[in-house]
Amino acid sequence: MLPCYCPSCRAQLHVKSLKCENCQTEIIGNYPLPQFVLLSPDEQDFIVKFVRHSGSLKDMSNELGLSYPTVRNLLNDIIEKLNSYEKQD
Repeated sequence: MLPCYCPSCRAQLHVKSLKCENCQTEIIGNYPLPQFVLLSPDEQDFIVKFVRHSGSLKDMSNELGLSYPTVRNLLNDIIEKLNSYEKQD
């Protein structure tokens, strides 16, 4: 899993460089991590499944074996978390 927070002070990490392993081109800068990678692996998996089900919470509840209200609450928690990331920017 990609580290997103500093192990010392818990501040959000930024990307400093990206490198092409094929031609060795390196891009250096200061780039924030995408909001998606700041989510937990379980939350990322939920979003991928949600998209694959075309946003159908009913289908999601069937696949996950959870009630519709529980799946709705999981989605609401992710939305709230993403909104909090936007406020930090």
